[in-house]
Amino acid sequence: MSYSIQNQWVIATFKTEGAELISLKRRDLDIEYLWSGDATYWGRHAPVLFPIVGRLKDDSYHYQGQTYHMSQHGFARDKEFQVTEVGDEFIRFSLSADEETLAVYPFRFKLEIEYRLEQNQLICSYHVSNEGETEMFYSVGGHPAFNVPIDGQASFADYYLDFYPMKSRLLLPLQGAYVDEDAVTLGQTNTRIAIQRELFKQDALIYQTTGENSFSIRSDKTDRAVTVMFDNMDFVGIWSPYPKEAPFVCIEPWQGIADTVTSNGNLEEKKGIQRLTPQASQVNSYTIRLD
Repeated sequence: MSYSIQNQWVIATFKTEGAELISLKRRDLDIEYLWSGDATYWGRHAPVLFPIVGRLKDDSYHYQGQTYHMSQHGFARDKEFQVTEVGDEFIRFSLSADEETLAVYPFRFKLEIEYRLEQNQLICSYHVSNEGETEMFYSVGGHPAFNVPIDGQASFADYYLDFYPMKSRLLLPLQGAYVDEDAVTLGQTNTRIAIQRELFKQDALIYQTTGENSFSIRSDKTDRAVTVMFDNMDFVGIWSPYPKEAPFVCIEPWQGIADTVTSNGNLEEKKGIQRLTPQASQVNSYTIRLD
């Protein structure tokens, strides 16, 4: 089932499967910014990543002497969410633990996702609650894909990545699907980076982030741009499927990360894992601005 929210600038549409954003239009400009989900390249639009981000080694992890299996990015993106609140400019989705999730993730959680429009911006907030009696371990993140070119006035190669603040950030390379901590370098996000297919030859670019951050897709040949902003996400991934010539680029704010090459598989020791004490909750959010 799908729902839409709108104001005078933006109309956003979602589906209850995965609480996924499936369309994000500047209604005043009649421009669609979000990727269509064409399975020729990638069949999703902006999936929610929970309770893991990225891939686990052997698609499994260990917790309290047991081994559990979970595929890349977790199960939330394929689960049916409930709509708990909806208004003209906001919508709230909810997912709770059930027998199916407990078989692969032994924590009693509640994941609430709120989307809210403010002028030409969509704010996405993840509210994660531990409803169990033991400490809970999790990761959460977004995976929105944006059309490149945005408005047809330029080509894919005419776009570049822009950053705020303009400073170097740690770049965490992937070896296959896993983070190679021995190869971490300073990424040159102190200057704009031309968007080229070869950027994604080793999969996503992953940066470690602290404080306030903005990542933008821009071109000198158009005034149309998209920016993802956040101040409480520890990582961001930039991705387009290589070698496919896909007409989109993802900007993915994450509170968590894939397993490292040397990971021992223990959930409590996983790099970037988040912790919640019993009955506690945590909110992480990011904003998409459509220029």
